[in-house]
Amino acid sequence: MSQKRIALVSGGNKGIGLEIARQLAQSGLQVIIGCRDEARAAAALADLAGDGLEVTSISLDLLDQASISAAATQIQQDHGRLDVLVNNAGIFDFADGTPGQASIDAVRKVIEVNFIGTLAVTQAMLPLLRQSDAARIINLSSSLGSLTLNGDPASAYYANQFIGYNASKAALNMLTVQLHEELKSEGIKVNSVSPGFVKTDLTGYGTMTPAEGAALPVQYALDGDDSGRFVEPDGVTPW
Repeated sequence: MSQKRIALVSGGNKGIGLEIARQLAQSGLQVIIGCRDEARAAAALADLAGDGLEVTSISLDLLDQASISAAATQIQQDHGRLDVLVNNAGIFDFADGTPGQASIDAVRKVIEVNFIGTLAVTQAMLPLLRQSDAARIINLSSSLGSLTLNGDPASAYYANQFIGYNASKAALNMLTVQLHEELKSEGIKVNSVSPGFVKTDLTGYGTMTPAEGAALPVQYALDGDDSGRFVEPDGVTPW
């Protein structure tokens, strides 16, 4: 069994997830990227290997409970524990929109992946996290999941009405709040981290690079005693 800390990054084959995996590996962790597609996983591992980083991958589909259970079993067999879970995998659907116009199918799928799939992964990994001396769960959230900012006409996020995506991130924040309460006596730290306005293929626009967006999630994965917080690069985000 590895003496290095073990980290699983869901959706770690591209974008912010790939950069989180890179920075965690550069910090000395044994990183596993969860990915639905073997070819994309192989490409990500080759990219990381180009930096001299030995990262592994595991099949992980947030819409497939069998895949999630198999991933947990494999990590148990290979490592016996999990020290860091970064719930990064998520989707955005451009058929999403205002409550009066959004595609119900799009809303259902976004919530199924971003919230229910993340909950399923977290449940499956909890027994492994409980084997760690200092486990951390990082939920990749968004300021669009803030009820306070969604309701503030002065907020830069006020006009971004995507009922499925925003609701999925608000629900993810509820997961952070309740996990923190459930696990605080066990010393497991749980935080919602908004990486900032990052340009990825999820949205196609932004002001930060994926590497810049990875910095704060990595910071919370590595350090500190904070738990039950919702943070972004500028500081604490209101729920």
